[in-house]
Amino acid sequence: MTYDHELVLIKQDFTFDEIGNQIPIETRKTVLCNVKSVGRNEFYSAATAGLRPSIVFVIHGYEYDGEQSVEFEGVRYKVIRTYSTEFEEMELTCERVAADE
Repeated sequence: MTYDHELVLIKQDFTFDEIGNQIPIETRKTVLCNVKSVGRNEFYSAATAGLRPSIVFVIHGYEYDGEQSVEFEGVRYKVIRTYSTEFEEMELTCERVAADE
């Protein structure tokens, strides 16, 4: 499998200001990935649960640290499912984030 594309893994942490308000901080990490399409069965099964999977990214498992958002070619996606396929490979099934989210 070739890892020909760049994927940005986005982790969100929180810090506090001087009066105790939470301030979100994004940590971005660029990794190489392979891109796959969502299978027909997976697409329709997820749709019955109200999810809209649109793309699958395959990365090295040791690079993934629980990030729930990714960015690919300028488009932001939400990770809706992870699946460890083979030794050191992890599939991230993602849905596109709408502009108002």
